[in-house]
Amino acid sequence: MIVCSCNVISDHDVRSAVNAAHDLPRNAKQIYGCLGCSAECGRCARTIKTIIDEALGDCAKSCCAGCPHSEAVAQPHALTEFALAAS
Repeated sequence: MIVCSCNVISDHDVRSAVNAAHDLPRNAKQIYGCLGCSAECGRCARTIKTIIDEALGDCAKSCCAGCPHSEAVAQPHALTEFALAAS
């Protein structure tokens, strides 16, 4: 189903972007960035957010400790803190 007629983005495109992205897009603007486009009229933002929440499941509310998503997001920060401490 097409959810953004301005950019011809389908619900499948949104789900694929959520699953493929390393930084876990959580809003329409981030999905547009993953898909290489930008918002036009913005009427689809609410629908895109709903699809993101469905795709992320429980992690849509908040990632908890031990969740693979929170670990993927936390690792770059830990490496940065380690590098700063070492210098």
